[in-house]
Amino acid sequence: MKFFQKEIKLKVPSRGFHLVTSEILYAIPEIDQIKIGQLQVFIKHTSASLTINENADPTVRVDFESHINKMVPENQPYYKHTFEGPDDMPAHIKASLMGSSIVIPITNGKPNLGIWQGIYLCEHRNNASERHLVITAFGK
Repeated sequence: MKFFQKEIKLKVPSRGFHLVTSEILYAIPEIDQIKIGQLQVFIKHTSASLTINENADPTVRVDFESHINKMVPENQPYYKHTFEGPDDMPAHIKASLMGSSIVIPITNGKPNLGIWQGIYLCEHRNNASERHLVITAFGK
């Protein structure tokens, strides 16, 4: 069994849903040594998240941002955790709803994603500067 792990920093251009598949795969070229295994990606933050969804039409990412903002609006009177601004508590809720890690099968040295699938970094804060991901590939 082989194990490879890297930690990377990603600059976040803005609040929203951003494709980061290529940055992740670029950071762990050792994946090509694994015939069968798993790729796990974990985000080390409580106000951003990860998910897998369509990688072709950018309007999907815009719709994700619009919908999750309706589901979890800012400036609710019942929020107590507001020290860092009106996007703070909603960002924590959104991150918990979306999730902090993803797992993808590795087949013949490549992530076995569907043809239209990509990895999204979901940035829920207005002014984040960078995000840290831990990428682990393992298998034989």
